[in-house]
Amino acid sequence: MIMFKLANFTLENFKFEWIGDPANKSIVDNIVVRSNANFNWTFIFILAVVFCVYWDNIKKKNFRAIEAGLALYGVHWLYEIANAVIAKIWGYPLWAVTNNSTTFILLIGVCWELSMMFALAGIISYNMLPDDPNTRYLAKGKFKGFDCKLVGSIGMAVLFALFESFLAATSMDGVKCFVWTYEWWGVFPVFITTYVPFFLASNYVPFMKPKARKLFLIIEWSLVAVLLVVLIACKVI
Repeated sequence: MIMFKLANFTLENFKFEWIGDPANKSIVDNIVVRSNANFNWTFIFILAVVFCVYWDNIKKKNFRAIEAGLALYGVHWLYEIANAVIAKIWGYPLWAVTNNSTTFILLIGVCWELSMMFALAGIISYNMLPDDPNTRYLAKGKFKGFDCKLVGSIGMAVLFALFESFLAATSMDGVKCFVWTYEWWGVFPVFITTYVPFFLASNYVPFMKPKARKLFLIIEWSLVAVLLVVLIACKVI
């Protein structure tokens, strides 16, 4: 049996989980949102890293990378809000993070560490594109090939869906770190309905016409802000 152990974190047989398990609902019942009981100083360090990345891109006037980061991060927040609303209406979310796996849970499906990762994911995806954003792969003769932005979006979506599958199989102190609570929800739905839209936003929004790009980001983040303020105040999420 292969085992990797660091502190109280164990991975046995390095397994993946492909679909949700209704038995995980008992874990979700114990989740406490926005409690500082597990706070530690890595919270500050992670925030500093994200700030550094954004500020570095601002200084270099790499504004399209910033727009890519904000576009994906805004979509991420809309999905997390929707997941929390699903939990309120139907009793359980599609996905959830557990108390013992994080320093702070923002909404039932997202912790501080994951959220900060998504704050950087759009910048990473954008920077992985070719210098010429109009590059098309496998173009030959009359076949125009595949848009590099689309290929990049799908590739990153596959990577993130597989990593989420890995997270769904991890545990800490005998309690799962990340759970899917419905048996019809798993790697494939996550890939198609979640990560593909995430990376389409990061790879395409920066190349919209300036007015459309600005409008997209303003509407996106205004919606995120309004929903968070209203739904948290009303104790919905």
